[in-house]
Amino acid sequence: MCHVTAAGQKAGLGPNLSGLVGRKAAGTDFLYSAALKGSGLKWDKATLDTFLTAPAKMVPGTRMAISVSNPADRAALIDYLATLKK
Repeated sequence: MCHVTAAGQKAGLGPNLSGLVGRKAAGTDFLYSAALKGSGLKWDKATLDTFLTAPAKMVPGTRMAISVSNPADRAALIDYLATLKK
């Protein structure tokens, strides 16, 4: 599993996703790519939708290797991410 979702849980291959929606990209203690650190993004539903559609297109150099091409799956994932509180 790449990500964990419980507040305070140690990150896996990807960062902990608790509290993701509303925070600055690369805003937690994790080894993010320089590209994501310098992106200036804030994770809201629209930004997540674009990023999850094609991460490397939105942020060239990101380490996020997986996209979510199906719009319904992406919307469900983003709605779920919005429920995860820090």
